[in-house]
Amino acid sequence: MAARECTRCAELAATRTSVVFGAGNADAELMFVGEAPGANEDLQGLPFVGAAGKLLEQLLGEIGLSRAEVFIANVLKCRPPGNRDPQPVEIENCRPYLVRQIELIQPRVICTLGNFATKLLRGDPAGITRVHGQPEVRTIGEHTTRLYPLFHPAAALYTPSTLETLRADFVRLPGLLALAGPARPDAVPDPVAEPAPEPLHDSAPATQLGLF
Repeated sequence: MAARECTRCAELAATRTSVVFGAGNADAELMFVGEAPGANEDLQGLPFVGAAGKLLEQLLGEIGLSRAEVFIANVLKCRPPGNRDPQPVEIENCRPYLVRQIELIQPRVICTLGNFATKLLRGDPAGITRVHGQPEVRTIGEHTTRLYPLFHPAAALYTPSTLETLRADFVRLPGLLALAGPARPDAVPDPVAEPAPEPLHDSAPATQLGLF
């Protein structure tokens, strides 16, 4: 994949140290999609290696999973200067890489972390506060999956109430992973299909992958 040499976003290409494409289990049943790399991620070339990443690992451990069992990626593969918000054109430029990742990994469940990932993969402007913890079937590219929006761990680091909500939503993940994979709807607009609310039950888990 050409992500490592990508120059679609001139500013990001000029200021990045590395392209942070993603890391984890190439056959993961559970995938997390965040917003964009930060300073530590840009330096190390890996996603979620700072405080938010440690919290994510802690929450995974609390439900019996490890980082090695999941795949972690971001909407943007390059760090925005000063950690500013991703711009719409940057999200559009990077979307094909994320869609291809999802098609290759074929996760049973995708957790969108925060507003940017949630709005992109849901194809809807509803914010994370409104839709968190509500699983739904979506088709992304050629892969039909269960999308499960969550608050971004960074938002929970210093806000106890958000952490409590995030932890409560995390507890429901084993039940989602235990469900059979959703069937692809008949008619699918690109890049996502019509949502279908999902019930919740209970457990299953999901090497490093650098699809550069």
